[in-house]
Amino acid sequence: MSTLSTHSPQAVLNSPSIKNLPVNLFGSVMGIAGLSLAWRLASHEFGASPYISATIGTIAVLVFVALGVGYLVKWIRHPAAVRGEFMHPIAGNFFGTITIAILLLSSVIAPISALLSETVWTIGTISTVILSFVIASRLLQGKIDAAHAVPAWLIPGVATLDITVAGGTMPMAWAHEVNLFGLAVGAMIALLFFTMIMSRLIHHEPLPVGMVPSMVILIAPFEVGFLAYTNFTQHVDTFAGLLFYFGLFVFVTLAFKVFRKGTPFAAGWWAISFPMAALTSASLKYSMFVDAWPVTFIAIALLTLLTIAIAVLFVRTLHFLFNGKLLGA
Repeated sequence: MSTLSTHSPQAVLNSPSIKNLPVNLFGSVMGIAGLSLAWRLASHEFGASPYISATIGTIAVLVFVALGVGYLVKWIRHPAAVRGEFMHPIAGNFFGTITIAILLLSSVIAPISALLSETVWTIGTISTVILSFVIASRLLQGKIDAAHAVPAWLIPGVATLDITVAGGTMPMAWAHEVNLFGLAVGAMIALLFFTMIMSRLIHHEPLPVGMVPSMVILIAPFEVGFLAYTNFTQHVDTFAGLLFYFGLFVFVTLAFKVFRKGTPFAAGWWAISFPMAALTSASLKYSMFVDAWPVTFIAIALLTLLTIAIAVLFVRTLHFLFNGKLLGA
């Protein structure tokens, strides 16, 4: 009786398989790396131990290696599944989380090796530009369902902005123009897609429950834009402040919709991590510029909230992995 039960079609269907490893899980690397960079800023502003940032950064690298090996195995064993994800009008955008993760890791490892950081950033930049071109070309084929205009659309555009976030101080002679290209393309794509997504959210049916956490991605164009702009210009000005405050406003508005009971946990919850990390880093950087206690308080509160959120997501993801739900059908 037990043998029949173990090999029943339902048991086979629900058994964990690398085939079910979701590409959006690379968003975890983005969030953890973003937390590391936020704590690095906190060490400069508040004197926090640099070992906090270094430890978190090490975890980000290890998670990326584990996911990279896992997804490579999925690609080798189940190429049709990978192809299906990439061609999907929504899931395909999450391949941008891989290239963003590479770009962010180039900043994470910068204190260890400048040469390795430059190499990783170059790889991330090339892959980001190629992916953004592919995704944009796909959209321009026309006949796109308006219901597919979801926050995940912003990922390839934000990825281009992250070229400048991670490479604003790269010393190579050609890096300045590449950073300007990334800032220009990312800003325009993010602005266009943000408008389209807001129109869809206002005029069409609400997002499915499982996609509600991804709404936090809507703050990314402004906070990542803040980081890209200030890293490129090497100063904080009024325009940067406008980007920061509008992103903060959008986050507070969305928080009441996203962070509430009833939304089940899934890998998609990692979508909140990097936008929140970008907001936190932007707030820390802006607080150093304005030197006003309310902004400093906001920065500390956001850093605390981000640290708790990443810790909860990390523990719950491990729990899902070990109980078989993460890789279950």
